[in-house]
Amino acid sequence: MYWVICLTASVIFTADFLIKHYLRTNFAHQVIPIIQNILHINVIFNKGAAFGILKGATNFLIYVGIVFIIIFIILINKEKNKNFLVSISAGLIIGGALSNLWDRIFLGYVVDYIDIQIWPVFNLSDSCITIGVCLLLFDAIRRKSHGKRNHSTA
Repeated sequence: MYWVICLTASVIFTADFLIKHYLRTNFAHQVIPIIQNILHINVIFNKGAAFGILKGATNFLIYVGIVFIIIFIILINKEKNKNFLVSISAGLIIGGALSNLWDRIFLGYVVDYIDIQIWPVFNLSDSCITIGVCLLLFDAIRRKSHGKRNHSTA
């Protein structure tokens, strides 16, 4: 299932890279309403982490990102039950983390652009990391629940 992880991570990284590059070069610091008062493209340059915390701690965030990616890859490699859902989830997380890490290393900030008005501005990578984590949790709960059912009927 490594090919699923690599393909998913590559697609996410490439898509977010292209979107960020296009928006950064053409619409920097602009707000473009898609659905008035609900969804806007709002191109900002985030020099912090999620929700703007640790603003200006770029080097620290780069090191944390690298360590996180390495530890996550090691843990995924150790996973004995890598099913399709786990592989897709891992690809989403790795692709998103690499994309934001790339921004921090080469730009000094992360390009955020999705603005839903009730939440801080985020990007595709942030969404993919969140979805990947939720899918991993769902899979773990499903496995645990499935194991209990099989155990109780034996």
